[in-house]
Parts: sequence; structure tokens; C-alpha cells
Amino acid sequence: MQHPQTYSVIVVGGGHAGVEAALAAARMGAETLLLTHSIETIGHMSCNPAIGGVGKSQLVREIDAMGGIMARAADDAAIHTRKLNTSKGPAVQATRIQADRQLYRMAIRRAVETQPHLSIFQQAVDDLLVDGNCVRGVLTAMGLRFIADAVILTTGTFLSGYIHIGDRGQSAGRAGDPPANALAQRLHGLGFAVGRLKTGTPPRLHRRTVKLKALPVQAANSPRLYLSLAQTKKVARAQSNCYLAQTNQRTHDIIRSSLDRSPMFNGTISSVGPRYCPSIEDKVFRFADKSSHRIFIEPEGLESEELYLNGLSTSLPFDVQQAMVHSIECCEQAQITRPGYAIEYDYIDPRELRPDLQTRAIEGLYFAGQINGTTGYEEAAAQGLVAGINAVRHARGESPWWPTRAQACLGVLIDDLVTRGTNEPYRMFTSRVEYRLTLREDNADLRLSEIGHSLGVVGAQQWEHFVRKRARIAREQERLKTIQIDFNQLPPLPDAPSDKPANGRQRLSAAAWLSRPAMTYRGLMAAAKVADAETDEQIITVIENEARYAAYTKRQQVEIERLRHCENQTIADDFDYMQINGLSNELRNKLMSFRPATVGQASRIQGMTPAAISLLLIHLKHKSFAGQKSA
Repeated sequence: MQHPQTYSVIVVGGGHAGVEAALAAARMGAETLLLTHSIETIGHMSCNPAIGGVGKSQLVREIDAMGGIMARAADDAAIHTRKLNTSKGPAVQATRIQADRQLYRMAIRRAVETQPHLSIFQQAVDDLLVDGNCVRGVLTAMGLRFIADAVILTTGTFLSGYIHIGDRGQSAGRAGDPPANALAQRLHGLGFAVGRLKTGTPPRLHRRTVKLKALPVQAANSPRLYLSLAQTKKVARAQSNCYLAQTNQRTHDIIRSSLDRSPMFNGTISSVGPRYCPSIEDKVFRFADKSSHRIFIEPEGLESEELYLNGLSTSLPFDVQQAMVHSIECCEQAQITRPGYAIEYDYIDPRELRPDLQTRAIEGLYFAGQINGTTGYEEAAAQGLVAGINAVRHARGESPWWPTRAQACLGVLIDDLVTRGTNEPYRMFTSRVEYRLTLREDNADLRLSEIGHSLGVVGAQQWEHFVRKRARIAREQERLKTIQIDFNQLPPLPDAPSDKPANGRQRLSAAAWLSRPAMTYRGLMAAAKVADAETDEQIITVIENEARYAAYTKRQQVEIERLRHCENQTIADDFDYMQINGLSNELRNKLMSFRPATVGQASRIQGMTPAAISLLLIHLKHKSFAGQKSA
């Protein structure tokens, strides 16, 4: 049976990738359908109830800058906010929000249910409707056919998902949800390169059974921090505390004596887990010289009595988990409400995707999230946004769009995936970002909101707010150039420079003083006795960071411009790399297999050398000249 309505875009999966994909497509005015196993779990935080963190808050701010929901939902649900990496420079600082799990899910569901042009339907998808090399829609478990111009799969851990707790296992997409086995088999049948990955989650504890008052407190930052740069509403609720605990030698002895019962160590699990978020048994095994590992005890929500043990992810049997937890100070009588577990699932080699996240094999079919080998809510949501935009542009016959590595961290994320692939769950870090001095979390809207507005994903209200903010920043930056301050005017405050300018000049503009790392905007305004100084924290942060990094970012922009021509030079899909004399057979085969869309992508394929890129550029130039001559 066929559903009577047809759609421009169908999104399969209501997790973080699916939500951003569906909302982006609908904001662009395309009739969009979100298909999910359960409407109740749309926007559910399957693991840690937190958004942001190092490398991740940059992605969240970029999603927000392009009209996405994640940052606003996190702000609405925030119960504990912190700024991370404060001892380092602004380029690698990050905002992290501990959210009330239920409030976050409610905020996401409210956004989805009230979004014009977006419909929701509760059904598992078992099959793709494919005509030749084009997708035409999906078939649900009840035999209902939905027709669309583009389909986005955001299946998370559901493809052939299998949960492990000790020697017990069961098929599941996550705890309490069935897997998507039929769809997984269909993708196998379509010839996609499929691999297996693993992730895990820690046990949860009942709050009243843990001696929290005896544990060190990790207090939230005051005043409260916000992830959304477009946020105009302030949250009034008080912030909650998180707590610090640690494993000990007894904990490690319990784990070591039980490794033969761990599915990770007895051969039951053969897939690769996240390197930067290992299980506690993996940490104890790999770092045998360490006598303890830190655990962050975090509340699940304001109305919840459950605590999340961040840092204690495990798939050990339940009795071992219980003994392990009871060995930790202040958790001797703790009651486990949910055991930790590991989950294995299928993923598709992301090198089978174009940079717009459309599959190379099937036109109109897009993948986003953990299906592409990533880990984390933020990485999934970023991909969902890009897939949603491009699915609509495909349905309309428009050219695809994706951000470059010089424009956004999400450009780095996508470029890494589609050019290099991954054999472990991919996580975003600032260390992956070549231009991190300019791709900071504080200036995401200045980099991307105008692009988002032109693409149709940034609404009128957000756009007007951004335009006003951008104008205020520009006006204040110009004013700082006109305010002259003598060195002797600067008060002996911690934020004042202690030495005179190297060039001997004692009187400089406020803009020049602000470029010095010890100076702050507020300190300068007090020194100059400026009565109408800027008070908006977002604006002040941008002004300070732009001034401090000005010399570096100017050099970086020169480098970006120098590389832009080669980076963006396109390569035809049917380009014959076998004709390039001087390239090794290995590189020819890699290029023929991957078929990079640009020279920049070709340069990041493993094994490509500067000499190989030079040969490619020469051949492209000759082919272009020959084409012009024949024309």
C-alpha cells in the first residue's frame, strides 16, 4: 500500500542526526517526513546527557549558526554549565552543558512537532525503494510505501545492533529498542562496504544510595553559560552540582580478575570502539601503571533520581559491575538502576559518500550520523544538517553545498570522513582543525549565518538578531581604533600590561592595546573611562579574540587564499586517472575508487604526495586546454 502523500525528503531515524536533517529540510520549505521507531524517543540522549565539550561545542555553535536546534534545546534543558580548557587559548576553549535528559527530549520534540512542512510517522523502515541507481522512497515494516525525491538514513546504532553485558547478548538498536536488521540486510544487498563498530555506556546509580555529600563537588560556572549564539531567552533555574570520584586499586583488581568474562577480551566482541572514550576495563588493561581513573558523577535530570557515571563505561557482567561500583569510595552501598553495556552495529564506509553526504552508488540517498562511522551527538547532528540541506537541493535540481575545511569544523568533519574514511568511531577534536584560530566557537555565526540565510535554513528572526549583533561588533571594533590610551593611564590591574610597548610609543589605540594577551576589553574601557562600553558578553568575547588573534588570522587568511584555487578546483566524475603518467598504480586505483570531487580532496587521500598532486594539476590543465581548443 502506498501512502497518499509524497514528499521531497524522507528522514529515517529520530536521533540527533535525523532531527537536524528533518528540521533543516523543512525550514527550507520542502515537504519532509520523519520516520522513527518511536515518536516518544525523538531527540533521546542514549548515552551521556550532555552537549558540547572540547571540539564538539564548535560543531554545536556551527549548527546553531545555521538555524539548528541542538544548542537551543541544550540551553533550555541545562542544569550544569562549564567552560573547558580555560587555561588555554580561546581557539581550543569549549562550552559543555549537562542537560536534563527529559527536558532536552521535550524541547526537541516540541521543535519537531511545531515545525511547518514537517510530518512525523511512527514506523520502522525495512527497505529502500530503488529504481536503477536512484532512490524513490522507503517501505516500512507494515508494508506502507512512502515516495520521495530524496531519502536520508540516520540509523545510529540500530543497523544489526547487538548489546553485550558479560556473556549475555541480545539484538537491539539500544537498550529497550529493536534493531533495524531488515534495513541492514538491504544495505548489504545494495553492495555498500559495511563494517562493524562498537560503543558503550556506563551503569546508572540511584542517587539516594550514593554518599554525594562526602565527594568533591564540581560546581557549575556562574553566571550560567549558553551554547546558542542566537539565544535571547535566559534560563532562570538554579544549576545542579556534579561530583568527582575515582577508581582505586581494589576496583582494578576486580576488573583484572574478570577480564576473561569481558566480551571485549574473550573474543565475543571483535569490532573497534572509540579510542578516546574507552571502557573502564580497556583503561585498566592499557594503563596498567595507573592506580586510579577519574569518574564524573552527573545527574540525569532535575526530577530524576538516577546518576550517570561518566568514565565507567563497561560491558562486564552485572555481578562484576556491582562489585566494581561498590569498591569506589562513597558508592559502597550504591544501587545500580541500569547496567552498563556495549553495543555493536553496522556502519558504511564514509568514503562511499560525496562531500554533500549523498551516496555515490544511489542518487538521492544520503547518510548521516553513526552510520558514517562517527561517535557523539554533536558529530551526528552536524552531518544531519548538511544532509538535510543537500537532500532538498537535490530534490530541487540545485547544486550541492558543503562547507570547506577553512569555513567550519563541520567541514573538517565531513572532509575527513569522505576522503580518509575511518576504522574506529570518529570524534571531532580541535587538533584535527588546521585553521582553528579562525574556527572558534565564539565566531561561528559570523562565519556561517549569512551562508545559512542564503541556503534558507536561517529564519527571519534569527537573521535579524545576527545582523544587529554583527553591526554592533563592527561599530565597536571601529571605535576602539579611535580611542587613544596612554600607557600611564592603564591601572595596575591583573589585566593590564606590565611592560611598555616595544616600539617605545606609550600612547596607542584601544584596539592596539587589546591585541596584547594580558589586556581585556573591560579593563581597557575602565582605563579610558568610556561610559557607554559594550556589555553583551558574546560581543565582548568576539572583539577580544579577534584582536588577540588578528596577526595570526591575517597570515592564516593569506594561506587559505593561496590554497583556495587548487583546493576548490573541481574534477569531473568521469576523469580517467589511469591516463596520468608518473602516478603509481596504487594511487591511480585509489583515485579511481574514491573519485574526489576537488583537488583538495584528492590531496588528503592517504598516500597522495605533493608530486602526485602536481601531476594531477598538470593533467587537469592539459585536459582543460584541450577542451577549450576543441570548442
